[in-house]
Amino acid sequence: MTTSATGTEGSAAHPRFAEALRERGLGDVVGQVRRFPEATRTAAEAAAAIGCELSRICKSLIFAADGEPVLVLMDGASRVDLERVREELGAARVTRAKADVVRETTGYAIGGVPPFGHRTRTRVLADRSLLAHPVVWAAAGTPYTVFPMPPKDLITHAGATLVDVREREA
Repeated sequence: MTTSATGTEGSAAHPRFAEALRERGLGDVVGQVRRFPEATRTAAEAAAAIGCELSRICKSLIFAADGEPVLVLMDGASRVDLERVREELGAARVTRAKADVVRETTGYAIGGVPPFGHRTRTRVLADRSLLAHPVVWAAAGTPYTVFPMPPKDLITHAGATLVDVREREA
Protein backbone atom coordinates (compact mmCIF):
# COMPACT_ATOMS: atom_id res chain seq x y z
CA MET A 1 0.00 0.00 0.00
CA THR A 2 1.26 3.46 -0.85
CA THR A 3 0.12 6.87 0.10
CA SER A 4 0.59 10.20 -1.58
CA ALA A 5 1.16 13.38 0.34
CA THR A 6 -1.11 16.26 -0.43
CA GLY A 7 -0.49 19.91 0.21
CA THR A 8 2.47 21.05 2.27
CA GLU A 9 1.32 20.00 5.74
CA GLY A 10 1.71 16.35 6.58
CA SER A 11 3.97 15.69 3.60
CA ALA A 12 5.52 12.25 3.35
CA ALA A 13 8.82 13.92 2.47
CA HIS A 14 11.38 14.81 5.13
CA PRO A 15 10.59 18.42 6.21
CA ARG A 16 14.00 19.74 5.04
CA PHE A 17 13.53 18.10 1.65
CA ALA A 18 9.93 19.34 1.31
CA GLU A 19 11.24 22.86 2.00
CA ALA A 20 14.02 22.39 -0.59
CA LEU A 21 11.38 21.43 -3.16
CA ARG A 22 9.30 24.52 -2.38
CA GLU A 23 12.39 26.77 -2.50
CA ARG A 24 13.07 25.49 -6.03
CA GLY A 25 9.50 26.16 -7.14
CA LEU A 26 8.68 22.45 -7.02
CA GLY A 27 5.83 22.56 -4.53
CA ASP A 28 3.79 20.29 -6.82
CA VAL A 29 6.41 17.54 -6.34
CA VAL A 30 5.78 17.58 -2.57
CA GLY A 31 2.35 16.13 -3.35
CA GLN A 32 3.89 13.40 -5.51
CA VAL A 33 6.07 11.99 -2.73
CA ARG A 34 5.10 8.41 -1.97
CA ARG A 35 5.56 6.78 1.42
CA PHE A 36 5.77 3.03 1.79
CA PRO A 37 5.19 0.93 4.94
CA GLU A 38 8.35 -1.06 4.16
CA ALA A 39 11.75 0.56 3.79
CA THR A 40 12.94 1.70 0.37
CA ARG A 41 16.52 2.32 1.50
CA THR A 42 18.09 0.24 -1.26
CA ALA A 43 17.49 0.65 -4.98
CA ALA A 44 16.09 -2.89 -5.14
CA GLU A 45 13.64 -2.21 -2.28
CA ALA A 46 12.53 1.05 -3.90
CA ALA A 47 12.06 -0.53 -7.34
CA ALA A 48 10.03 -3.39 -5.84
CA ALA A 49 7.82 -1.00 -3.84
CA ILE A 50 7.22 1.31 -6.81
CA GLY A 51 6.91 -1.52 -9.33
CA CYS A 52 9.51 -0.15 -11.75
CA GLU A 53 12.79 -1.22 -13.31
CA LEU A 54 15.84 -1.02 -11.06
CA SER A 55 17.50 1.42 -13.49
CA ARG A 56 14.66 3.94 -12.90
CA ILE A 57 15.82 4.47 -9.31
CA CYS A 58 18.24 7.35 -8.73
CA LYS A 59 20.72 6.48 -5.99
CA SER A 60 22.26 9.42 -4.09
CA LEU A 61 25.67 8.23 -2.90
CA ILE A 62 28.22 10.19 -0.89
CA PHE A 63 31.92 9.59 -1.45
CA ALA A 64 35.02 11.27 -0.07
CA ALA A 65 37.38 12.67 -2.70
CA ASP A 66 40.65 13.51 -0.97
CA GLY A 67 38.58 13.82 2.20
CA GLU A 68 35.97 16.18 0.67
CA PRO A 69 32.37 14.89 0.34
CA VAL A 70 31.01 14.51 -3.19
CA LEU A 71 27.53 13.33 -4.18
CA VAL A 72 27.17 10.89 -7.06
CA LEU A 73 23.74 10.33 -8.60
CA MET A 74 23.60 6.87 -10.22
CA ASP A 75 20.89 4.69 -11.71
CA GLY A 76 19.83 1.85 -9.44
CA ALA A 77 21.02 -0.93 -11.73
CA SER A 78 24.61 0.34 -11.95
CA ARG A 79 27.58 0.63 -9.64
CA VAL A 80 29.87 3.63 -9.29
CA ASP A 81 33.41 3.15 -10.60
CA LEU A 82 35.57 4.91 -8.00
CA GLU A 83 38.48 5.20 -10.42
CA ARG A 84 36.29 7.02 -12.94
CA VAL A 85 35.05 9.37 -10.17
CA ARG A 86 38.66 9.97 -9.11
CA GLU A 87 39.63 10.82 -12.70
CA GLU A 88 36.59 13.08 -13.15
CA LEU A 89 37.42 15.05 -10.00
CA GLY A 90 41.20 15.02 -10.43
CA ALA A 91 41.45 13.56 -6.93
CA ALA A 92 44.25 11.41 -5.55
CA ARG A 93 41.84 9.09 -3.70
CA VAL A 94 38.09 8.44 -3.64
CA THR A 95 36.41 6.26 -1.00
CA ARG A 96 32.85 5.60 0.11
CA ALA A 97 31.92 8.02 2.90
CA LYS A 98 31.15 6.64 6.36
CA ALA A 99 27.58 6.89 7.69
CA ASP A 100 28.41 9.76 10.07
CA VAL A 101 29.95 11.78 7.22
CA VAL A 102 26.85 11.16 5.07
CA ARG A 103 24.54 12.40 7.83
CA GLU A 104 26.78 15.37 8.70
CA THR A 105 27.11 16.42 5.04
CA THR A 106 23.54 15.86 3.89
CA GLY A 107 21.43 15.93 7.04
CA TYR A 108 19.91 12.59 6.05
CA ALA A 109 20.58 8.94 6.88
CA ILE A 110 21.94 6.49 4.31
CA GLY A 111 18.98 5.02 2.44
CA GLY A 112 17.04 8.28 2.51
CA VAL A 113 19.48 10.79 0.98
CA PRO A 114 17.72 12.87 -1.66
CA PRO A 115 19.56 14.30 -4.69
CA PHE A 116 19.36 17.88 -3.32
CA GLY A 117 18.22 19.81 -0.23
CA HIS A 118 21.29 18.90 1.80
CA ARG A 119 22.64 20.55 4.94
CA THR A 120 25.87 21.54 3.17
CA ARG A 121 26.68 22.28 -0.45
CA THR A 122 28.77 19.59 -2.11
CA ARG A 123 30.02 18.88 -5.59
CA VAL A 124 27.50 16.71 -7.46
CA LEU A 125 28.15 14.28 -10.31
CA ALA A 126 25.25 12.65 -12.17
CA ASP A 127 25.86 9.59 -14.30
CA ARG A 128 24.58 9.85 -17.86
CA SER A 129 22.71 6.52 -17.41
CA LEU A 130 19.95 8.42 -15.58
CA LEU A 131 18.92 9.97 -18.90
CA ALA A 132 17.76 6.59 -20.25
CA HIS A 133 14.29 7.07 -18.72
CA PRO A 134 11.66 9.81 -18.96
CA VAL A 135 11.18 9.73 -15.16
CA VAL A 136 13.34 8.41 -12.33
CA TRP A 137 12.53 7.91 -8.64
CA ALA A 138 14.75 9.24 -5.85
CA ALA A 139 14.68 9.27 -2.05
CA ALA A 140 12.67 12.07 -0.46
CA GLY A 141 14.73 12.34 2.72
CA THR A 142 13.65 9.20 4.57
CA PRO A 143 14.21 5.47 4.01
CA TYR A 144 10.44 5.11 3.35
CA THR A 145 9.79 7.89 0.83
CA VAL A 146 10.48 8.48 -2.86
CA PHE A 147 9.49 11.03 -5.49
CA PRO A 148 9.38 11.01 -9.31
CA MET A 149 11.13 13.54 -11.54
CA PRO A 150 12.39 13.73 -15.11
CA PRO A 151 16.16 13.08 -14.87
CA LYS A 152 17.14 16.29 -16.67
CA ASP A 153 15.17 18.30 -14.09
CA LEU A 154 16.63 16.28 -11.21
CA ILE A 155 20.19 16.86 -12.50
CA THR A 156 19.50 20.59 -12.92
CA HIS A 157 18.00 21.01 -9.43
CA ALA A 158 20.88 19.03 -7.90
CA GLY A 159 23.37 21.33 -9.63
CA ALA A 160 25.07 18.22 -11.01
CA THR A 161 27.69 17.82 -13.68
CA LEU A 162 26.73 15.11 -16.19
CA VAL A 163 29.47 12.44 -16.34
CA ASP A 164 30.16 8.78 -17.12
CA VAL A 165 31.20 7.18 -13.84
CA ARG A 166 29.43 3.83 -13.77
CA GLU A 167 31.32 0.58 -13.85
CA ARG A 168 31.83 -0.71 -17.34
CA GLU A 169 30.50 -4.15 -18.12
CA ALA A 170 33.22 -6.77 -18.18
